[in-house]
Order: sequence, then structure tokens, then C-alpha cells
Amino acid sequence: MTAYSTILFDLDGTLTDPKVGITKSVQYALSRLGIDAPDLDALTPFIGPPLHIAFQQQYHFNFTQTQLAVQYYREYFSVHGIYENVLYQGIPQLLTSLKENSRNLIVATSKPTAFAQQILCHFGIDQFFDQVVGSNLDGTRSAKTEIVACALRQYPQLPSTDFVMVGDREHDIIGATSNGIDSIGVGYGYGSREELSRANATYIADTVEHLRKLL
Repeated sequence: MTAYSTILFDLDGTLTDPKVGITKSVQYALSRLGIDAPDLDALTPFIGPPLHIAFQQQYHFNFTQTQLAVQYYREYFSVHGIYENVLYQGIPQLLTSLKENSRNLIVATSKPTAFAQQILCHFGIDQFFDQVVGSNLDGTRSAKTEIVACALRQYPQLPSTDFVMVGDREHDIIGATSNGIDSIGVGYGYGSREELSRANATYIADTVEHLRKLL
């Protein structure tokens, strides 16, 4: 396979397992809106897609309800949920190996850039990344296609064959394909192998070690 010089990583479900923090933040937001959601496992579809889209899809919220839900979500997430998160085993070693081999590493996430930077610093892996490209707090630039495009613009001198997007959900794969670059779907996150295959991931890595070998 191609020796990619520049690797874009999704954050949630790819570098870290954010299940507890995200689902508790959603649970809190829903409770503020009068909706009881006791089963955190039922809220895992919120991991991956842009937050406002997930609330609309999962609960059919209108614009005003969605804006309130995102506001309430951030009330909890910014204080508690952001730290209810763990690194996947092997990720620091993977990042170390890639930097030792002179790769450019970018975080490309639908999470707001400010939150993504806090999480990377919290886990002590911020030094591995040359760029962190996320969404804006006002909800703009939240689609993965826009985020990948923004990341690619940081390296105008490189051909598309130098880039690969690594992520666990179809949004990551679609964002890569829409920008003409390869993708690696990771099966250890929150998207199924079927979802990643349906989105036409260039490769699928079942484990972090498998991902390391591919890269």
C-alpha cells in the first residue's frame, strides 16, 4: 500500500474511547429537555456524527430544540464529560512510531477544535500533532467533508495520494472520498465493519496493531 506522508486521525472512537463522557452529556441534555434516557448504551449513536445532526436524527428535534440540546450537552461536557474518556491501548506507541518515521499527523474531528485540543493535552499526546482541525463552536464546519478539506489546505504542495483519513464511522470515510483521498476504517471504534465497507473504506483495520502495520 501507499506510504502516506500525512495522516488525518478522527478523535472519538479512533484515538480515544469517549463513550462515558459523550453518552452522559447527551443524557444530561435530554434530561434538561424533559426526556428520560437511562440506558447509556442506547446513546452510542451520538459518537461520531456532528452533534446537531445526531440530535435531529435520533430525536427528531426541530432547530430550537437542537440548539438547546447542544447548549445543555456542552454544559456537562465542558466540565465533566471531556475527561470521562480513555485512550485506546497502543495509541501513544502508534503515534510515536509515526513521528519517528517523519509523518505529518493531523486530528480531523467533528468535535469543536477547542475541546479536541483540551483532550489531546489531557492525555499528553498533543505534541504528536501538527494540526488540529475541528468544528467551530457556532456549529459551522461540522461536516467531516469540510473538516478534511480544511486539513488538506494546510499542505497545498502535497498530492492527494500522500493523504489518508483514519476513522471509525462512515462520516470519516465519506469525508475522505469526497476530497479524493484514501481512508482506513478502524473496526475497534463505534462503526461496524459493515458500515465501513458500505462507505467504501480503502482499508479496514480491526485493531490498533493492525492499523500500525497498515501505516
